[in-house]
This record gives sequence, C-alpha cells and structure tokens, in this order.
Amino acid sequence: MSRATLKDVAEKAGVSTATVSYVLNGTKKTISEETKHKVMEAVRKLDYVTDMNAKSLVVKDSKLIGVVIPQTEGKTHRLFSNNFYSEILSAIEYEARESGYQIIISGMDTDENFVRIAHQRNLDGVIAIGVCSDELLSQFEKIDIPVVLVDSYCKSAKFVNIRIDDALGSYMATKYMIQHGHKDIAFMCGTLKDNGVMQKRLQGYRNALKESAIPFKKAYLCEGKVDFQSGMELAQDIVKNNMPVTAIVTTADILAIGAIKGIKSEGRTVPEDYSIIGFDDISICDYVSPGLTTVKQQISEKGIGAMHMLSNVMKGVKDQDDLVLPVHIVERDSVRSI
Repeated sequence: MSRATLKDVAEKAGVSTATVSYVLNGTKKTISEETKHKVMEAVRKLDYVTDMNAKSLVVKDSKLIGVVIPQTEGKTHRLFSNNFYSEILSAIEYEARESGYQIIISGMDTDENFVRIAHQRNLDGVIAIGVCSDELLSQFEKIDIPVVLVDSYCKSAKFVNIRIDDALGSYMATKYMIQHGHKDIAFMCGTLKDNGVMQKRLQGYRNALKESAIPFKKAYLCEGKVDFQSGMELAQDIVKNNMPVTAIVTTADILAIGAIKGIKSEGRTVPEDYSIIGFDDISICDYVSPGLTTVKQQISEKGIGAMHMLSNVMKGVKDQDDLVLPVHIVERDSVRSI
C-alpha cells in the first residue's frame, strides 16, 4: 500500500489541502471543531504520517541534530569501539528525543565538507565531540546554525563548549601513582595534537612528575591510537623491551583494558608487575580483572549538558559560559603500593 499524502487526507475529509495543513500545524484558529474532527478522522483512517523532510524545507525546522565525531585516529569502521562514545551518544540521543529531536551521527574525516552535509540535511543544530582541527572549526564557523563543542580546546567566541579539565585529570592519575610509591611511570596515549585532549593530558602527567622532582623521560611516552588493540600492543612492547617502569598512566580506559590484556599475554600480571590507571570510568571498568582504577568523568552528564546547551542556543540564549565538569579517582584493584 502506497503512503497516504496530504491530498489523500483532504479528499477523504472533503476539504482543501490548505485546510488539512492548517489543522495539522495548528496555524489557523478559525477552523471549526467539526472540520478538525473530519481531518483527524481521515488522518487516522489513512494512517497518514507527516513528511518531515518536506515540512522542514518549508518551516526551516527539521528536528534533526547532527553529532560529529571527527576520526582523529585515522579511518576506521569501528566508531564505537571505545565505550566512551556509546555512553555519551546514548545521553545525547535520550535528551534530544525527550525534546522532540532526532540525531544523525557522523564519523567524519577532516577533509569532508561538513557545511555541505549540514545544509543537505537542514540540521537544526550540531554537537561536535573532540574537534581540534582548524579546518573543521572553520567549517563550523561558516554554518548559520547553532553549534556546541564537547571536549574541545579550540578558542572561538562563536561556540559554547562543555568539557573537563583534562590536564587536571591526568595530573591526578599520575599523582595517585606517585603516592603509591611509583617513580618510573609510563604514559600511554592516543595521537598527540597541538591543543588537543591528549596533549592536555600529557601536560598533566608532566606537571605531576615535575612537582615530585621526577624527571620526564621521553622513552616512557607510548603514543598510539585510542583503542583496545593499540593498548595491548603498546603494553606488549613495554614488557618485551624490558622498559624499567612499574606503572602505566593511560589517557583512556579502553587503552588501559587493552594494556592489561597485553601484559597478561606476556606472562606478567596487574598490579603485581605493573600498576595501571585508566581515564573515563566507562561501564566495563567494574567487570575487567583486575577492576580498573581510573579517573572518572561524568560521561552521561556531559552528553546531557551538551544537549541542554544546544537547546538554549537554538532558543536564542546568548552568552552561555563554557562548562567544565569535575573529575575524581575511582579506586579498584589495578594499582598497588611499592
């Protein structure tokens, strides 16, 4: 059976298509209750559903929010291999749905033209997670729609941003290791980029070492991708190369969990041979063995906050302050005192 059209509803109700449109949109108050009843009865019988794409072209309101996750770690089909994204996107989607919006998720490379995509889909707003590319930021500045940045250190008065203090979180993780007697501490991270999250977390690690008069050793810097496989391989390299470290500070739980697997695959154990601390406190941290000590950030609250901030921008609220959420250490079993 073909999809019912506005014209079909009008013919069934014995009114004009304009009248049907007025009733459905509530834009004309002089229409009688009898006519409204006829239209709604025709809608029910024909199982008519409004064509939101067509409607959005007329009213400039698509009820669509774009969520952008730039692929800073290179091309990959495993967009959700890091549970961090699953958790924050679930929160954004729920808040969007509660507000009558749907989301479109885009895992983008920096060479893609987001302006074109935003205009093609007639997006009402955009939430961009982890944007640090000048090129992508420049594209956002060209779009005449509201944009909220998540986990970004890009400096632009045009956008509002929600994030944590990444340097502080990494400082806390490193300080925690030092307080447990560790001095030879490796740092495991994703790709380091100027003014990016990984760079901020490296700075926090270095700040904690400096405060305790522990020299920074470039050999202890383990740079890879933010995924399980990379964490496993980097940890295997630490063991195989006999790197003289007793602890590993990571910039993501998924890296830390991979590292635990890599250490075990080389016949070593956590925390007896190597202490490990993660970052994020994704849900799986309670279920891995040993339980992962980590820096907890409020992932769901970050997604909820991003959608609330975007809603305010879409309503015309200006001069919102950037929001920096707190972090704290969650102790489990992956760190031991020496």
